Amino acid sequence: MTSSSIRRVVHASYDATLARVAEVLKSEGFGVLTEIDMQSTLKAKLGVDFRKYKILGACNPPLALEALTADLEIGLMLPCNVVVYEESEGTTVVMAIDPTTTIATGENPTLVSLAETVKAKLTRALDQLS
Repeated sequence: MTSSSIRRVVHASYDATLARVAEVLKSEGFGVLTEIDMQSTLKAKLGVDFRKYKILGACNPPLALEALTADLEIGLMLPCNVVVYEESEGTTVVMAIDPTTTIATGENPTLVSLAETVKAKLTRALDQLS
């Protein structure tokens, strides 16, 4: 899935990396609206042990408003998903959806431009983790 995502491997613990993700997203105007703990959910619902894995719903409100103004149905693609998971002890993977492969696939030039802006912001944010 690397072609449709922005991926960084971080040589730090899962907990330390997860704590930094919200900070680096904030530096680019994103807030974390939702947090889904897949490890806890899978344990509670299926009794399955799974690695540390969280899905964060990141939103940049001004850009979200611009996107929704351009196309109300774009809400299906909001917020931007950012995944943080423990690959091994001391190594964490952080991935963000590449909006140029999702919301920019139509003919709306405003959405294409916004997707490029969001991708640049997410890339800069995740680059701070390396």
